[in-house]
Formats: sequence, C-alpha cells, structure tokens
Amino acid sequence: MSTLLHIASSPRGNKSESLRIADTFVDVYRETHPGDEVVTWNLWDGTLPEFGPAAAGAKMTFIAGEALEGEEAEAWEAVQATVQRFLAADRLLFSVPMWNAGVPYILKQFIDVISQPGTIWGLDPHTGYQPLLAGTGRKAAVIYTSGVWGPQLGPSFGTNFQSTFFNDWLRWTGIDDITDIRYHPTLTGDAPQSRDEALSTTRTTAKTF
Repeated sequence: MSTLLHIASSPRGNKSESLRIADTFVDVYRETHPGDEVVTWNLWDGTLPEFGPAAAGAKMTFIAGEALEGEEAEAWEAVQATVQRFLAADRLLFSVPMWNAGVPYILKQFIDVISQPGTIWGLDPHTGYQPLLAGTGRKAAVIYTSGVWGPQLGPSFGTNFQSTFFNDWLRWTGIDDITDIRYHPTLTGDAPQSRDEALSTTRTTAKTF
C-alpha cells in the first residue's frame, strides 16, 4: 500500500485554482487506488514549525556532532517530526501557485524545515551533495498555476522561478520522477480551455500515479 500526501501551499481555499485541480487529482486517485492512504497537509494550518534562531542553531550543532540542549533540542525535535511526516509518504502531490515569480513563502519555509542533513541530504567534501531520497521509489506530481505569467509570454509578464526552483529542489533531494501539471491561462488566454487541459492531464496522471 502506498500513501499519497498532498502538500497544499495556497491559502485561498475554494477560490484557489491549484487546490481545485488538486481536488480532482485526489478524487481520481482515490477511485483508481482504493487500497492507498490519502493525506492532505495544508501548510497554512499552523503545524509547520518555524525555522528561526533555535532551529538554525540546532542544525549547525547537529552538523558539528555536538549535543543539543534547551531551545535548540526542542526546535530540532519539532524539525525532525516534520521531516518524518514528509518521509511517511511515497507518493507526493504538491499544489503550487506562482507568487511574485516564485513559490509561496510557506512552501519555502517547508523546504527549509525538512531539508536536513542525514535524512534528506548528505555532503561529501569531494563529490558534493548526496541526495538521500534517491532510490527510495518516491515520485512527485506538481500542480503549477499562475495568473499573469505564461510560457509563451515575454519577460514583461514575469519570469518563471516557480517550477525551475521547485523541480530543482525535488531533484536535489533525489526525487527525479516528477510530473508537471500546468495551468497558465494568462490575462488574455482562454481560461476554460486551459483549465480543461490541466484537468485532463490531472486525471491521466492520477490514474497511473
């Protein structure tokens, strides 16, 4: 049995295009994978810990191989619990709206919290980073949406640091089985047609995911 974890980074509820598409994905996945567990993690629900001074200090203390104490120990415990929540799933669905050419800050916070040494990455001084999720069989589907930017438009409509950044992070962890689902209707495009195309890709992907 697999576990599908939907990680939602839009705070807009039923007004969110990325969440609407994700809902379709989840519905089709449930129908075609009745034995699998499906979990949704809304990054705005208050369960994502901060990665502030205590957590940052704990990370460096851990890397140095020193004992964690006090606030650092508490912060590191919260970080590691979050990492394990992520690692509990082998099928990952991310709904990612474009914010200011990039991703929502809550998703960057999520990345900073879980990208920890010894669980997500290792480092060899001669060969560089070691993606510790490589070979684990994990796969990701990512729903990318935007309202202004589109791949067919010029730089006056923005630049895509959304999927370039996020797909690079996934590969850095070792997850390289990635399917993009895109909805970029732009301000002058045909939104219903773009939505139908995105939903068609969503249904096809979910059936075989």
